[in-house]
Amino acid sequence: MFTGIVAATGKITHVQPLEKGVRLTVQAPTLGLEDVGLGDSVAHNGVCLTVIEKSGDSYKVDVSRETLDCTVGLDGVLNNAEVNLEKAMQLTDRLGGHLVSGHVDGVGEVRKFDKIGESHELVIRAPKELAKYIARKGSVTVNGVSLTTNTVDGADFSINLIPHTVQVTTLKYLKAGAKVNLEVDLIARYCERLLTAEKD
Repeated sequence: MFTGIVAATGKITHVQPLEKGVRLTVQAPTLGLEDVGLGDSVAHNGVCLTVIEKSGDSYKVDVSRETLDCTVGLDGVLNNAEVNLEKAMQLTDRLGGHLVSGHVDGVGEVRKFDKIGESHELVIRAPKELAKYIARKGSVTVNGVSLTTNTVDGADFSINLIPHTVQVTTLKYLKAGAKVNLEVDLIARYCERLLTAEKD
């Protein structure tokens, strides 16, 4: 589990093709890898991946073809090969964002990313099947960043990004037309399951 509070950004420095997927080398000098061991989980742009090798301030993870097909930003090309990083939370950690599983639900499209005063307004169009889970003033994860929605209009939702969030994450690279990983709120998913299960 994660919180959606990005701890650092890292660089994908090497992409090794596998038979079905890729092996990424990620350089993360500011993440603090001292307590990260083999088999530990790290979220990359919101995608939970397992550390399989570590050396200095770099480590390697494998990404399956299925994960590559349903996410963006893990091929080493997008966002200047830079990714948002977060180590898996511990039970004693503060939950500064919201509960995030690291399992991307779908890919959204940026409709607008405009500077307004000292902040930025980010408008994203969610896939139709995910739109019902996104509520005004609710939580959503965008490229691994826990954010609060301002408005919801059909499949479109807006977010106000404070300068700090823009500065310390890869969201600074967004522009209209860009694709982003989305994970909807876990509580919304469980509520829907409870309601639909009663009708089955």
